[in-house]
Amino acid sequence: MKSEAYLFAGVALFFLISDAAYIWFAREPAGIAALSVSFGMSSVISFFCLVNYRRKGLRPEDRADSDIRERGGIIDFFPPQSGYPVIIALGAAVTAVGIVYGVWIIIIGFGLLWPSIFGMVFQFGNRESQ
Repeated sequence: MKSEAYLFAGVALFFLISDAAYIWFAREPAGIAALSVSFGMSSVISFFCLVNYRRKGLRPEDRADSDIRERGGIIDFFPPQSGYPVIIALGAAVTAVGIVYGVWIIIIGFGLLWPSIFGMVFQFGNRESQ
């Protein structure tokens, strides 16, 4: 994670320098805000990677003497099939159309969206841990 931390620190530094130049020359609020947010987000990612490196050390893929089997085993549980993503997409589309046409369509979109999000999150909630 150390190399990723340095990579995103470089990206953050680029956005900081770009933001300073944009503030000095352009003075346009939307661009300043976008570059500031980009600097902040890349700084957060860099900080996260650095903290993870200090907490856990080198990963097997970072070491030259590691074996493939060090990352083997069960990774996670992936559901075989689910109808909820289609309903979530429909709810998001209806909500987006509601932004254009009216609040009553937004309410219908939320009525589709929120139960399907909860359904997808808790669909396999009673599954036993391995």
